[in-house]
Amino acid sequence: MTETPTGGPWEPGSQWYDGEAGPLVRPYAMTGGRTQPGPTGVRFDLIALVTLDPDGPEPDDTALGPEHRTLIDLCRPETQSVAELAAGADLPVGVVRVLLGDLLELGCVTVSRPVPPAQLPDERILREVIEGLRAL
Repeated sequence: MTETPTGGPWEPGSQWYDGEAGPLVRPYAMTGGRTQPGPTGVRFDLIALVTLDPDGPEPDDTALGPEHRTLIDLCRPETQSVAELAAGADLPVGVVRVLLGDLLELGCVTVSRPVPPAQLPDERILREVIEGLRAL
């Protein structure tokens, strides 16, 4: 046994095990080494809403990893944002984006993109509407 830089005991291979969490899985192992979601390179914004597609195929359990199934289970009761899914699954956002790309390609989920700021109404117009409503 040797010492770690912080002075604690270290055994070879122990970096893959955490006393409280159990065996650790590296993020690249969950995504098969991929860093981009799918061959189309779909980009998932943090606030993009992910919904389980009711008309989508029932996913084959052998084709999906446990992380894929966790994301599906999180989407079952209600629509979730990408950030909420990452927090709920306790996974890095980059990993969740890649896994969601897989689920999107399989047709298991649908994604609603956030409205671009250019398409949102002008603040001046909203203030005029509020003032008009107050005048009623």
